[in-house]
Amino acid sequence: MQRKHTSGFSLIELMIVVTIIGILAAIALPSYHDYVKRARFAEVVAATVPFKTAIALALQKGVAITDLKNGTHGIPETPKETNNLKSIEVTDGVIKATATTAAGEYTFIQTPKKEGSEWIIDGTCKNAGMCSD
Repeated sequence: MQRKHTSGFSLIELMIVVTIIGILAAIALPSYHDYVKRARFAEVVAATVPFKTAIALALQKGVAITDLKNGTHGIPETPKETNNLKSIEVTDGVIKATATTAAGEYTFIQTPKKEGSEWIIDGTCKNAGMCSD
């Protein structure tokens, strides 16, 4: 008597595949969340560029660093809050950008050296690895 040959996956094989997918998902999900947060925080960093440029120009024109704040000497006003950017404040030439909860609530602080051609980076983003010098 000849047996009928069936094709398909056994229950064990399906369980192994599901287990492998679960392990890969457990590894990938935290990395994905970190990647999304970094991308959101990149908007905060990019939003500071016009402020940096304006401060550098003002310093090169001889404006005292203590006179540099939002809305003066060509420095933009505080921008409206977005999904990722909470605020950007300029005080004595120092730019402090704050992210919203969606972007990690990190702060990004930039302090100009002399004529604004070099900047010191600081803030909670530095310790979290979201920004660097």
